[in-house]
Amino acid sequence: QPFCFWYGASEPHRVFLKGAGRKAGKRIEDVRVPAFLPDNEEVRSDILDYYQEIEHFDRHLGRMLDRLREMGELDHTLVVVTSDNGMAFPRAKANMYEYGIHMPLAVAYPAAGKGGRKVEDLIGFYDFAPTFLEAAGVKPLPVMTGRSFLDVLTSGKSGRVDPARTAAYSGRERHSHSRRDNLGYPARALRTADYLYIRNFKPDRWPAGDPDQFHDIDGSPTRDVVVKGGGRFFELACGKRPAEELFDIRKDPACLDNLAPSAAHAKTLAQLRQQLERTLKAQADPRVLGTGDIFDSYPRHSPMRPELGGFAERGKYNPAFQKK
Repeated sequence: QPFCFWYGASEPHRVFLKGAGRKAGKRIEDVRVPAFLPDNEEVRSDILDYYQEIEHFDRHLGRMLDRLREMGELDHTLVVVTSDNGMAFPRAKANMYEYGIHMPLAVAYPAAGKGGRKVEDLIGFYDFAPTFLEAAGVKPLPVMTGRSFLDVLTSGKSGRVDPARTAAYSGRERHSHSRRDNLGYPARALRTADYLYIRNFKPDRWPAGDPDQFHDIDGSPTRDVVVKGGGRFFELACGKRPAEELFDIRKDPACLDNLAPSAAHAKTLAQLRQQLERTLKAQADPRVLGTGDIFDSYPRHSPMRPELGGFAERGKYNPAFQKK
């Protein structure tokens, strides 16, 4: 007492059952295609299958909430529903853009907070643990970088509740074995209410994995369309990126117009750059301390692609890093 339960679903991860959305009666014309993907029947059908996966997740969640209600515990339970990455499509999952880092988040805590609200405060995954501890009557540990948002949940307010929540931070090192020697694509991001600032630490690397396989994009019909089709959508998903990117999230949620080179946004760029660096230094992030290559020396214990070389499955270090 009290209990804790984690529903760690595989949906809506790939692989999707092709055609499942249409078979379930979903209409191709109802699909909303993100602006960074080609709008054609193959992509729309793939997105319908994605919708079907989400609904499968939701049905199981509904059964769990029903069970809590039957137990008489629903009103006293803090329920948090989120995801662990963006939609499994090119330029979304495993990317620092809005469709890769902006997760769904729904919270219910009937005993302590009024429902039916939409709150716009910026929350990070690192804020979950301090929130759970405070709800359980335990003080968060000093080493935790996040901050409890229990006060936001219990406030009864909508919109922006806590004015101190001005930014959320994200980071990426390695997603899959998609580059020779198991190299990742290190990046950090700062998201405010208006802007998304991204720092790509290795702009010389291919963000979606080495050509011509681009394994950092999950296999899918949409991936095939993008990679084989070339052109603008291929460049958006697979092309190399600059060291800095800046996007106006309110006007450009698809993150298509990089404002970093714009003189009109130089002040905003400088402010967000300084804020991100200050935060990363406070957290002793090796990427800003000059020791970031240590991340590339870590073994990978998940499946490997022999053609890309690097660490063995048994977890021994790459010989290139042995002396380090």
